Amino acid sequence: MVREQRDHDVRGPERRRADAQGPIGGELGRIQGLLREEVLKLRELMQQMKSIDVDARRLLSVLNDTVERFQRETGIAARFVTDLEEFDMPQRVCRELLRIVQEGLVNVRKHSQARHALVRLGSSQSLWTLSLEDDGKGFPFSGRLTLAEMDEIGKGPMIIKERVRLIGGELTVESNPGQGVRLEVTVLRGVEVPHEF
Repeated sequence: MVREQRDHDVRGPERRRADAQGPIGGELGRIQGLLREEVLKLRELMQQMKSIDVDARRLLSVLNDTVERFQRETGIAARFVTDLEEFDMPQRVCRELLRIVQEGLVNVRKHSQARHALVRLGSSQSLWTLSLEDDGKGFPFSGRLTLAEMDEIGKGPMIIKERVRLIGGELTVESNPGQGVRLEVTVLRGVEVPHEF
């Protein structure tokens, strides 16, 4: 008579945990990381494709939600700060400033290796000012460059530069390699934006 041999796991719990952390566990961790990255990319793509209907009444809450979502999804500590309450900003400027923040946060996630990010919106009598800063690795240059200077040397965030041009704004980027980046967008108040699209 042939005895049936049953397969059962005689390895202890420590051995099973060690196996999970071995080559198979490492590969699963790598696949999970890739999947998380692809989900974030898909969300960012959907966000870019989505039509944005934002005006001065909704801009502050949408910016706040955008920054909070970025923090939840990436684990990077992020804050939105403003001293504005009620203000009159053209809808096109609202829309482009929101897009600039979205693109800036995508860049922080993809390139900066930052632990913290800060988005700030303010105004003076003549200007709207939006800034985005992080404590990441910075751009491959040191110092403060204007939009024209970045164009001249072929540096800087291309999509953000184009969006700033669409609203007739100015952009400066201050980079401190190893210590972070500060982007500042300024837009004149009460001036017609160049063209509708």
